[in-house]
Amino acid sequence: MARVQNSNTHERSLFDALLDAARRFGAGKDILEDQERTPLSYTDLIRASFALGRKLAGLTRRGERVGLLLPSSSAAVVTFFGLHAFGRVPAMLNFTAGLRNLRAAVKLAGVKRVLTSHRFIEQGKLHDLIDALEEHCQITYLEDVRKSIGTADRLFAFAAALAARRFRARIPASDPGVILFTSGSFGAPRGVVLSHANLIANVEQIAEHIALDPDWVTFNPLPVFHCFGLTGGALLPILTGMKAFQYPSPLHVKIIPTLIKDCGASILFATDTFVNQYARACDGQEMSGLKFIVCGAEKVREETHNLIAERFGPIPVVEGYGATEASPVIAVNKPTDNRRGTVGGILPRLETRLEPVAGIARGARLLVRGPNIMSGYLNADGRLEPPPGGWHDTGDVVEMTADGWITILGRVKRFAKIGGEMVSLTAAEDLAIGLWPDARHAVIAVADKKKGERLVLVTDCQAAEVGHLVVHAKAVGAPELAVPRRILHTTEVPVLGSGKTDYVAIARIVEAGGE
Repeated sequence: MARVQNSNTHERSLFDALLDAARRFGAGKDILEDQERTPLSYTDLIRASFALGRKLAGLTRRGERVGLLLPSSSAAVVTFFGLHAFGRVPAMLNFTAGLRNLRAAVKLAGVKRVLTSHRFIEQGKLHDLIDALEEHCQITYLEDVRKSIGTADRLFAFAAALAARRFRARIPASDPGVILFTSGSFGAPRGVVLSHANLIANVEQIAEHIALDPDWVTFNPLPVFHCFGLTGGALLPILTGMKAFQYPSPLHVKIIPTLIKDCGASILFATDTFVNQYARACDGQEMSGLKFIVCGAEKVREETHNLIAERFGPIPVVEGYGATEASPVIAVNKPTDNRRGTVGGILPRLETRLEPVAGIARGARLLVRGPNIMSGYLNADGRLEPPPGGWHDTGDVVEMTADGWITILGRVKRFAKIGGEMVSLTAAEDLAIGLWPDARHAVIAVADKKKGERLVLVTDCQAAEVGHLVVHAKAVGAPELAVPRRILHTTEVPVLGSGKTDYVAIARIVEAGGE
């Protein structure tokens, strides 16, 4: 089964797209801000990109992959565009991934220089990461680079901003626009190369799917090393005329609601867990000015939908679905057509293919092809491995309506074979969520001599008991096989920097628990 939409071509680089946005929405329009509360206009952003980029160009070569180890901030965005202004390729490094994964990412992408910030390293206490990276890369601190920017550099940046298309590097749209690393939910991260055309296409697809107002302000506390934070939180607003407010950490639960109000945010990008926490941390109506909230990376619970509605009125919590390999958005609900329990409608100009999965009766495996699908994975030898025939296999089992709305049933690798039957681990998690909605839960399968596999629930709900789960499953008509027969309690269910459940760490918890 295939659903095809019209294709389109994108011949611009990301920096050219920035210049086009400045011309369309006004060079003097404030477009970027962070917790320092110093807004930058398009002209400021372009000028700063030329000034910083010129210095970075003196330290690197054309086409070089340069590591960015930075939180979501104006500095990260300026550095991103500064590299592009001179034809360098940003490689976004996940500072929450751990030493082993970070070293592997640097090696895989061939990164020789990493850009970071003294302040960030000090505040994040990330000195061990720097020590590990220094064995493989040159570390450059942005504060030191900025100190070296003199009068000649500022004059160059001023002139370059006035005639930007003459000064910026000419880059084919098919060239790498960024290197990102998959979240590693189930194993080692993979290097994903997204072209300029991929990223611009995804911005345009989203803008075609949801009507956006250039007068809106977006609030992004998600990391720019994750594609949701980069495309949704930074590129989408800046390239469509909305002001992008960047915040360095989604964990500052008590600070963020006040900032959402103070900056006049219209759209919040977050995950279900963080949205729930922000709402509970509000003393008043700090989030009531939002037009809607966009959630990804994890399923949005009914409890979160209801909490937002009860506290702040009819603010849609719009759930979306994506993958790093898709730049990342594949589908998303609309504020005007928000179907709870789904991840929304397939974006324009995406083809879909549904393939049956042996042993799984309901749903089919989703493959997607379109202008936002990656150039390919990075191989260890440096070669690019493009998706076969342009099709990316999401690995997700889904159901799709006639008008392209998607419901995720689970990942193919997130099914267990119990007593000869295929059981969705996602469905097992949903049982726990339904019974204990205020807690976080994760289910994995372990080997069982009698039944092949059995389910184990790891939860931070200390009151969770198997007996209660069995009763709940019967009440909602869930199959008995979907009920975990062992529960391990933990103070905190591990998550990745992207907000997704860290199933590798979950497996270690279960192993330590005697499984």
